[in-house]
Amino acid sequence: MNVPSAKLLVFVCESLVCIKIVGRANVASSIDFKRLVNGLMEKDMSCFVLDLSECLLMDSTFLGVLAGFGLKVTMPQPDQRNGRSIELLNPNVRVAELLENLGVMHLFQLRTGGVEGLPAAAQVEAECTEHPKLDVKRNCLEAHETLMSLSAANAVKFKDVAQFLTEDLNKLKNGSSN
Repeated sequence: MNVPSAKLLVFVCESLVCIKIVGRANVASSIDFKRLVNGLMEKDMSCFVLDLSECLLMDSTFLGVLAGFGLKVTMPQPDQRNGRSIELLNPNVRVAELLENLGVMHLFQLRTGGVEGLPAAAQVEAECTEHPKLDVKRNCLEAHETLMSLSAANAVKFKDVAQFLTEDLNKLKNGSSN
């Protein structure tokens, strides 16, 4: 069953970035999200607001990518300036519980309400593309390793997933995909 990817709507103004995630944030949309936020960080954006008011659900891969983004923002590198932040705006109860249960909520600021002065017409849809199987598997493994590094409970939860992904990734690298 192919679950459609989340749509990513982006608004950029000076150092503020607002990304609205619409639909199911899953493995398919995680690579596009990662590419988008990494590109924006390279442009020295410092304030990220993720509007989750229309995000129905996040799978573990997307949550791992989100946690990795949170780690990059909260643990600045020597060549980055401080003062970066990520706000999660209006997450539904299910998404908030997932973030809490995976022990990643501390990486984000939670807020309810709206984003002031954000004209809907100014939002553009981020480019989302098909990705090679190898890239998807690699991203999936990296996301789960990030979650595992954040808590012992996650390490237990995702140990088998990470092992399967590692084996599958090795098969793909060696050209014997199933």
